Amino acid sequence: MAYRATKSGLAAEAQGKIRGKYDQGEAQKALTFISQKIGEGFSTSGDMDNFQNQLKDGVKLCKLVNALKPGSIPEKKYATPPTMSFKQMELIGLAIDKMKQLGVPDHEMFQTVDLYEGQNLHQCVIGIGALARKMGAYGPKEADANKRDFTEEQLKAGQNIIGLQMGTNKGANQSGMNIGNTRHIVD
Repeated sequence: MAYRATKSGLAAEAQGKIRGKYDQGEAQKALTFISQKIGEGFSTSGDMDNFQNQLKDGVKLCKLVNALKPGSIPEKKYATPPTMSFKQMELIGLAIDKMKQLGVPDHEMFQTVDLYEGQNLHQCVIGIGALARKMGAYGPKEADANKRDFTEEQLKAGQNIIGLQMGTNKGANQSGMNIGNTRHIVD
């Protein structure tokens, strides 16, 4: 139900590549995660239309954020599902902001238009998956920080070592170098 003109040319090709990245299995995992966290049963089919229709009004995303961190979004904002598009987009935007506060990095988060108009549903799946990973629900375990502290003495000792990545100049000289044509003085 997008209100944009049909893409053509390079834009259509780019949109086709974006749509080609969409993974129904991952989308189904994301919808199942949401269903379990908010305690509601709904269709968790991973096809694009169902994914967008389930999340488009922003209510389930707001409920998810509140399930993970109670009181994040006032319940009165989404108590009655909005029918006006700008209210739905406002709820999606609110949920996105709160998801970022829960630790989802910007490069994994989606934008409101990605979900509402179906511009990049793949990125929406990535964002919800990142939130699930942060909460330890599914996906790879987040790595723990491994901060290391070196003394000044250790840092100075490392400056005297020439790494193998820098190569070697052993035996290098310019003998035999002949670049271009030599100069002919007498023809």
